[in-house]
Amino acid sequence: MRVNRLILRNFRNYVNINLEFTANINVFVGPNAQGKTNLLEALYLAAMGRSHRTNTEQELIRWDQSAASVEVNFARQEVENSLKIKLITNQNKEILYNSHPLPAKEIIGSLNAILFSPEDLLLIKGAPALRRRFLDNEISQANPPYYRQLLNYNRMIHQRNNLLKKIREGKAGADLLEPWDNQLSAAAAIITQKRTEAVKKLSMLANLHNRKITGNRESLTVSYAIHGLEQDKFGDLHNWYQDQLNRQRRQDILSGSTGIGPHRDDLNFFVNGKNLRNFGSQGQQRTGVLALKLAELEFIKSETGEYPILLLDDVMSELDSARRSELLLFIRERIQTFITAADEQYFSQAKVGKFYRILNGTITE
Repeated sequence: MRVNRLILRNFRNYVNINLEFTANINVFVGPNAQGKTNLLEALYLAAMGRSHRTNTEQELIRWDQSAASVEVNFARQEVENSLKIKLITNQNKEILYNSHPLPAKEIIGSLNAILFSPEDLLLIKGAPALRRRFLDNEISQANPPYYRQLLNYNRMIHQRNNLLKKIREGKAGADLLEPWDNQLSAAAAIITQKRTEAVKKLSMLANLHNRKITGNRESLTVSYAIHGLEQDKFGDLHNWYQDQLNRQRRQDILSGSTGIGPHRDDLNFFVNGKNLRNFGSQGQQRTGVLALKLAELEFIKSETGEYPILLLDDVMSELDSARRSELLLFIRERIQTFITAADEQYFSQAKVGKFYRILNGTITE
């Protein structure tokens, strides 16, 4: 996968830019708060249909304008494609894929991209929601139907929780939960199965990278932890979820929320058999995250037939020289990469395709 051109109109601090990219490494260099990350945000928006920095699309439109647009021309399996997103104040965004309207929920999988930012270094020791989002983003890009299943599941959880609150307040009967629980159990089983299969593959790939980075001194294992299940002996997932929802229905009504399901699950990480979150050093955790990100690239390639583009947002300053070298060695002449950095020194030994200097929304090569 290769992005050839990015065109922005009134996006963030950019009035009108038209950039061509090299198929290798593209580096955006400049002081902080000049617009470097805005370029990665535009590419991420084209890939995922949303920003990774804000849930308010109005923030993406230049402050004195009523509309903005992001257009990306890219090659997928050597076939040229175009994706254009128009953001309009107080309206839903419009998406055109090869000049044809595209629903927002179907954008996933058109242009695959992996983002690696300093916040990702909290992936192992941060909140479970971070790890679920990491896993869901990976699977969704490799398998777009999974994303639609996930949207459907989240909608059912929201609706069931509303019903639970009404039951708690005496405004509805508990018998109304039966049809919801049957649908929810089926959806939960599909999502959990997909996640479990993906984690098995991810664990194998991450371990290979972790051993390489550590000189074969440390092995990394990733496992999927189903909330409420101590051992991986649940039999049929659909029936197991239905049984669990029945068992804790009273508690769910009291709390007004659904206490079992993939929205409560997590990932566990072990280095040489020890829990990485609780007992790993900061260096081991950062190595684990880097190995996970490299494994994510490999996972998507194995599922789709080609590497996604890679977006590195100011992450070079957070990695030591050994981990930077390992990262650059892996991506060089293999993965089209877009990197933001405040200093060129991180790339003195790297074969960089293009440098772009960013200053006050102005870009020069």
